[in-house]
Amino acid sequence: MPTIINKLIFLAGCLLLSLNASAKPLPYLALYGKPKYLQGFKYFAYVNPQAPKGGRLVMPTYGTFDNFNPFIFKGISDGGYTVSLTMDTLGTTSVDDITTVYPLLAKEFDYPEDKSYVGFILDERAKFSNGQPVLADDVIFSFKALIEKGQPFYKVYYGDVERVEKINDREVRFYFKEGSQNRELPLILAQMSIYSAADWKNKDFAEPNLVPPLGSGPYELDKFEVNKYINFKRRNDYWAKNLPTRKGMFNFDELRYDYYQDTTVTLQALFAGNIDAREEYIAKIWATGYDNDIIKNGKVLKKEIKHNNASPLQNFAFNLRKDKFKDKRVRQAITLAFNFDWANANLFYHQYERITSYFPNTGMEAQGLPEGKELEILEKYKDKLDESVFTVEPSLPQHPTPEATRENLRQAVKLLQDAGYDFLEGRMTNLKTGEPLEIEVLGNSANGSSFTRVMLPFIANLKKIGIRLKFRNIEPSVFKNRLDNFDFEMAIAGFNVSRMPGNEQLEMWGSNSADIKGSYNILGLKNPVVDELIKGVITARDEESYKAYIRALDRVLLNGWYLIPHWFSPTQRVAYWDKFSQPETDIKTGFLPHTWWMKEQE
Repeated sequence: MPTIINKLIFLAGCLLLSLNASAKPLPYLALYGKPKYLQGFKYFAYVNPQAPKGGRLVMPTYGTFDNFNPFIFKGISDGGYTVSLTMDTLGTTSVDDITTVYPLLAKEFDYPEDKSYVGFILDERAKFSNGQPVLADDVIFSFKALIEKGQPFYKVYYGDVERVEKINDREVRFYFKEGSQNRELPLILAQMSIYSAADWKNKDFAEPNLVPPLGSGPYELDKFEVNKYINFKRRNDYWAKNLPTRKGMFNFDELRYDYYQDTTVTLQALFAGNIDAREEYIAKIWATGYDNDIIKNGKVLKKEIKHNNASPLQNFAFNLRKDKFKDKRVRQAITLAFNFDWANANLFYHQYERITSYFPNTGMEAQGLPEGKELEILEKYKDKLDESVFTVEPSLPQHPTPEATRENLRQAVKLLQDAGYDFLEGRMTNLKTGEPLEIEVLGNSANGSSFTRVMLPFIANLKKIGIRLKFRNIEPSVFKNRLDNFDFEMAIAGFNVSRMPGNEQLEMWGSNSADIKGSYNILGLKNPVVDELIKGVITARDEESYKAYIRALDRVLLNGWYLIPHWFSPTQRVAYWDKFSQPETDIKTGFLPHTWWMKEQE
């Protein structure tokens, strides 16, 4: 299940820099031309600037935590709530203009014509919650802490930074490596959360701890109990509360997250009044689980909130490090046995759409046969790619009828036979090694229980072609450790996808991250063409080239059958007590509780 901090991290990685760089400080960093909100804007269009402050919002979260630092390898973070609520970043984006970074801790941005560095000029008003100013030393400390002691991801993410330099107490510059064409890097750096260097003077950034970090954000961590809850209080002295990028947000005096081990339990917690709002992840419960007087009387409301978010790439992930999955034909055969059509009709009440891309719901999915700029890009690697990349439209197996399922299974058997397998005593067996094909799929117990009903027909279809599949739900901490150490065969995984993918692709699919434990490349994917296409995405100089590289990358990834995509919903399903108000807007914001406020008591 995606976390808030991961959403923020991967949103940072999706931005590209404007080519219209100026010699003087800029009030924003934009993708192409002018941003939606010009200098002097008062607030974002999807907030209520007059929203009253006060009240409390209680929401559920899942698993447990032993650490408030989500950027390190060790420990289990609180889901990133502490960092996202108590710490500000150098810049911020808006829901309706994700291709522009607007001021927050940095009031202006310095980006010269030669694009050799990006500078951040800090707002003189920016202060930590203890009253100390946010200074260049704090920015430098935060950057070095991430690349020296953070997860392996950050060395890749910030890899094109040559050095960081303090110009004065309120200005810092990041110089780029010679020849770097990483157009998005300045905006990535703008999204970095800034810690207090003084606060960490006698603490080890790499070690988990439950001491709340000193922050500069809208909330302070008030109290918590491991495995139970974490509670935040709004800061009345928040330095940025009147900034255009913060106006109308963070309206509740208290925000509390209660920890649960199972998503289904939180429905009864909602009806009992123990929590105020919850997002529904299970289609069957949304369709059948809200038929009671509390709903009928309007005390609890159901709402499907439209969004423009890229869909998380939920999937069954193959561990390509395992010999049994090294042959693409084996992976494709297993994929042929997964019947999404049946699940959507019988389990999901037709509420979902199939994920058919590594970049779902971005508008940049590979479709049809390659043409134009995309074809031109792919032809450079024609001798390294399967011919089907150019001749077969990307698609996933469909199971509209039992007959179609039988045909898919026949195709699966043929692929396995071509890969050196065949039936021996009813088991699909590797004829060279004599090993029957058996698979273990790991699930996270916090949300994996809902997958049991999805797995049963998958297991049955695989059994028909001689493959045994075992599904195991394990504790969240164990699950994380198994994936961090690549100790699995297949797993129910999810990758946050940006609406404008960028640098994070190196960490997710790049060869250099495949052997780094704790990296996001849990697949173990090593493909030189994929590496080259990712570089093309990062260094693209115009929108046409950028989108063509994304589609080319998507096409090559899909052709590899590296994972089995799941499904997504174009809306977020939220149930909440009728004591909250929301901004009236036509903008597809999705579920944004930080723009909500308490209704006036009648």
